Amino acid sequence: QVQLVESGGGLVQPGASLRLSCAASGRPFGSLTMAWFRQAPGKEREFVAFIKWSGDSTDYADSVKGRFTISRDNAKNTVYLQMSSVKPEDTAVYYCAARNLGIGTAEYQYSSWGQGTQVTVSS
Repeated sequence: QVQLVESGGGLVQPGASLRLSCAASGRPFGSLTMAWFRQAPGKEREFVAFIKWSGDSTDYADSVKGRFTISRDNAKNTVYLQMSSVKPEDTAVYYCAARNLGIGTAEYQYSSWGQGTQVTVSS
C-alpha cells in the first residue's frame, strides 16, 4: 500500500500561482504513475493530470492544459502540481493518487489516494 500526503493548498487570488506537493511512501516511487484529481463543492471528483512512472509521459484535463504542470522528483519521492493563472473554477479539494505502472485518467485506475488539500481561488 502506498501512503500519500498532499501539501501546498491554500487561498490564492485569481491569476496567481500555487504549487501542490505529494509525498509518497510504502512502494518504490519509480514504479508509480502519479496523478492529481480534484473535487469541487457539489461536483464529482475529476481528473486533472498524470505523470507516467517513467516520467516521459504526461496528460492533462482540457480545463487546465497550458496552465498546470505536473512533475516528479524521484529522489524525493514527490510529485508536484504547478498551478498558474488560477481561476475561481479551480477551487476544489485536490487529491494525489498513485497506481503501479500503467497510465490512466479514471479514478478506478488508481489504487492509492491521499487525504486531499484545499485550494480556494478568490479575490
